Amino acid sequence: MKKELFDFLGTDLQFIRGVGPVLAARLSDVLGGRRVLDFLLHCPSYVRCREMTDCVSDATPGDVITIPVLIKSHRLGGAFGRGHRRPTQVICADKMGKTLTVQFFNANYLDYWLKKMPVGAWRVISGKLENTARPTINHPDFIEDIENASKIPMNQAIYPSGEGLTQKVFANIRAQVFERLGALLDDTYDMRCLEFFDALHHVHFAQSDNDLAPNATYRAKLAYCELLAQQSAIAINRKLRTDARNRRVPRPQKYDLMPRFWENIPFQMTGAQKRTLDEIFADMDAAFPMMRLVQGDVGSGKTIVALAAAIKMSEKGAQTAFLAPTDTLAQQHFAKLGPMCEKMGIVCDILTGRDKGALRREKLISLRSGRTRIVIGTHALFSEDVEYRDLGLVIVDEQHRFGVSQRESLRAKGNNPDLLALSATPIPRTLSMTIYGDMDVSIINEKPAGRLPIKTTKLPMSRVAELVSHIATQINLGAKVYWVCPLVSESDESDMTAVTERYKYLCTYFPGAGLVHGQMDKRERDAVMAKFAADNSDMPLLVATTVIEVGIDVPRASIIVIENAERFGLAALHQLRGRVGRGNTQSYCVLIFGNNISPDGLKRLDVLCETDDGFAIAEQDLMMRGVGELLGTRQSGWIQYHFVDWREHRDLFRLAAGAARDNVPDDWTRDLMFIFDQGGGISA
Repeated sequence: MKKELFDFLGTDLQFIRGVGPVLAARLSDVLGGRRVLDFLLHCPSYVRCREMTDCVSDATPGDVITIPVLIKSHRLGGAFGRGHRRPTQVICADKMGKTLTVQFFNANYLDYWLKKMPVGAWRVISGKLENTARPTINHPDFIEDIENASKIPMNQAIYPSGEGLTQKVFANIRAQVFERLGALLDDTYDMRCLEFFDALHHVHFAQSDNDLAPNATYRAKLAYCELLAQQSAIAINRKLRTDARNRRVPRPQKYDLMPRFWENIPFQMTGAQKRTLDEIFADMDAAFPMMRLVQGDVGSGKTIVALAAAIKMSEKGAQTAFLAPTDTLAQQHFAKLGPMCEKMGIVCDILTGRDKGALRREKLISLRSGRTRIVIGTHALFSEDVEYRDLGLVIVDEQHRFGVSQRESLRAKGNNPDLLALSATPIPRTLSMTIYGDMDVSIINEKPAGRLPIKTTKLPMSRVAELVSHIATQINLGAKVYWVCPLVSESDESDMTAVTERYKYLCTYFPGAGLVHGQMDKRERDAVMAKFAADNSDMPLLVATTVIEVGIDVPRASIIVIENAERFGLAALHQLRGRVGRGNTQSYCVLIFGNNISPDGLKRLDVLCETDDGFAIAEQDLMMRGVGELLGTRQSGWIQYHFVDWREHRDLFRLAAGAARDNVPDDWTRDLMFIFDQGGGISA
């Protein structure tokens, strides 16, 4: 019987009566698939109440009503003027004799509607009431004979839909799917299985919005099942990682390099950095490959921790590949780490898409021979022609910007190398455990000694001229300034500030200002950034889009201005703010907001002004915007849930994580992993 059930769940929706291949293709765009299972996981978004009334006068325009009416007459529409048509009108009267007009604008179906509503007949219609002076319903959702009035749902669950898909299509599928499920499910099934499909039934046939609320009984039950499936998949992956087949003989220490490393860093590491290094070093000496994520706020010192891990691997005689998301960040890492490696006698090199011809061949030979112990670069590090003698450690910076396949392509260059992922995008702990649940997590939650908190303030757009005057004073005292705008060029569709226009304005005050944005040639953009970063540069101000959000390290930069700050998410604003405050001088962030700022936008700016703790900000971002918007398109590999609401289901996450951690998944849990596409599967 289980095989028959799961065969039905995998049935293409085109084989449901009344659907066919065209509607199935449209459904696939909305559901993310075209199986019966994809439909079952597509939760209604709200319930539309179709209140029954006998008199149109009792309803308010905008209400959806269900009302019996007597058909009095037809007024046929037609063309008038240039390109205009009058709608066809059906004049009706309710039980109290009040007139109600029903209008149809689609002439192609005119005969159908008029036959559906013949003069002298009573009909029950349901739709949205328009117009106060002359009550009207345009294209009713339902028209039924009096004896068939029960076919009109008084409480209609409304599904997220798409082009060419009506709610009647969803209702038709729902009726047939649950009728078939009722015939398939019997007492031979696990009680948990029956409860799961019963919960699906209650959600799909919701009678009120309360039934669809995150903490409603059946919605919460489905959310728990979804979290259990996902956490069980993570638990299985963790166990596979420590499977005997992945066991290795830890590399012995061949050289004594760490004492020289400690001598060459010009500062004391924080307690959080030392604790993180202890965890990393223990992983590197373990019998299984390391899979560790290091989370740290902007400026917390993740890069030096990563270098220490690379030096530790060099002590073992193996190589490290340090993967950066952009050429600029790779160059900055190399400029910072290269000289330190040189002092210790370690060959450190950089490999990016810029390297061509003889220079590239020379670098590849050095990597293949093992002479290069640490290589820093972009995606070029996992190009087909790149070979390593003994790749022992892969470090991925800003790890959310690389897909799983890209990371695995680099790991495949070695024999089960350690993986150390870095993220400067603070993620609430619950989320990080969910997304990176198969990894061990270290958190660097201290700033280096001497770093002053960044003073953040918000200003209305009307005070830009005043702000420019203050900035001029600071530049005369030696400050460097970022000025960030959301758009590259002006748009009729947006009132946001364009970077090109702001650059022209600021150049009248600061002739040496620079400009960078994503539409510039990459080499030109990198050259401008390099000039701004140089200590002896005559470029005091850089006008930019968010291309500077990650990987720009200019210790002298002490002021950042962000225009239309209300249009950015909290995480993005915090990342941008992290471009300053990297030296020992007081730094400032100015958030400029527009005239049409919303209460939520103002609240986000207030959060930034009150704290510079990235993890606290991430929690606020999650609570204000939810997981979907928080992750955004950059986090393309993150899980999209069907029933889970992260603001309401944190307790369920803890329960599911505990259950998955403490128990070997049984048949039902593996079935859930199949249902929610979490890599479990079944033998049907």
